[in-house]
Amino acid sequence: MRPGFSGRRAAGMGAAVLVAATGLAACSSQPDGAGAPSAGAGQSAAGGGTYTIWDPYPQYDKSSDWVKLLTQCGTQAGVTVERTGYDTTDLTNKALLAAQQGNSPDVLIVDNPVVSTLAEAGVLTTTEENKLDVTSIAPNLLAAGQLGGKTYGIPIGANTLALYYNKEVLKKAGVDADSVKDWASLTAALQKVKAAGKKGITFSAIGTEEGSFQFLPWFWGSGASLTKLDSPEGVASVALWADWLKKGYAPNSVINNTQTTSWQEFATGDFAFGENGTWQLANAKKTGFDYGIIPIPAKDGGTAPAPTGGEFVSIPVQSDTARYATSQKLVSCLTSTDNSLTTTTTLSYIAPTEAVQTKQVEQNAELKVWVEAVKAAKGRTSDNLGTKYPKISEPMWGAVQAALSGSTAPQEAMAAAQSTAASATQ
Repeated sequence: MRPGFSGRRAAGMGAAVLVAATGLAACSSQPDGAGAPSAGAGQSAAGGGTYTIWDPYPQYDKSSDWVKLLTQCGTQAGVTVERTGYDTTDLTNKALLAAQQGNSPDVLIVDNPVVSTLAEAGVLTTTEENKLDVTSIAPNLLAAGQLGGKTYGIPIGANTLALYYNKEVLKKAGVDADSVKDWASLTAALQKVKAAGKKGITFSAIGTEEGSFQFLPWFWGSGASLTKLDSPEGVASVALWADWLKKGYAPNSVINNTQTTSWQEFATGDFAFGENGTWQLANAKKTGFDYGIIPIPAKDGGTAPAPTGGEFVSIPVQSDTARYATSQKLVSCLTSTDNSLTTTTTLSYIAPTEAVQTKQVEQNAELKVWVEAVKAAKGRTSDNLGTKYPKISEPMWGAVQAALSGSTAPQEAMAAAQSTAASATQ
């Protein structure tokens, strides 16, 4: 969930899934060029021509490295690339509408939770159909774009969550960050921080997909499964957060915190820990205090599986199948090992292949913890959940809200959530 370097897209990714899953919503205002007829229909691949690419990066203009790469890939394929950048939610709606009208772009780059929605709607071709090589892609990242045993694109990169920490706050509390290996040691650290007069941990538990995104490392880190929200493990993960609030280790503001407002709390310098993503690295350097980063610990030790953010590059269904050969060249160019380092650096992502991840860490040692987190990460729609995920996520974040507010005990909250999710996904 890379929120445009600021926090915007963190919410957008979840919203995109929910909007797409519940039908076409009203479209927001369009950027220049939006809504123009796609070259996807009616132009044959012979003799070059124009190929359209839609992406969710409207913040990048023609002078950016990203758009220069798109143009370069078009030149190598012998065609002209016509690119449009949409807001994430708008892009999902536009892609569904374009498919209905037989007017899809040649290449579509979408947030990973949306892939299964578009695949189920018959919008996307498979990597097998277009002979796209995915053998070097990390299986856990590729899984976010898979449904029913088929793969519908290639991840362009990934980001995820970890724990930022304030070195000075921990030092004054007598806590060594390296000692935080599991839930027990983290809770013990928070207790020491509070005793030293500082604040423990901040995160986002807002009643939206952002809240689910931040809760999932703890939920999955307990060993729980999204198909059984009220398992003992699932209940334990909610109880952990509720207990932190009850004991004052986390502020009540987390109930309404977005990932942006949670970051703002951490940036005050009063908190020992802040759960947030790769996209805050630039802001971390501006806080004015020394910070470090550790993976989110699983209940009994090791790195918890955090959800993956990031997009997939895919090829939509075209009536003119002769276009696929050139589209394949464009996708292969964008995701090649040679270009992946440029792409992931530009987009602040961790690469989807081990070879490029190694290069990233060589260039920036600070990314090592993020590479580890991405290796342990998991797609929200993985386990073949696909479009069932939003129907599970909403009752889950509702249960977290109820438990943190103290209105419902964790066991009862998760039992109600499981009942709602089970009915919705039958």
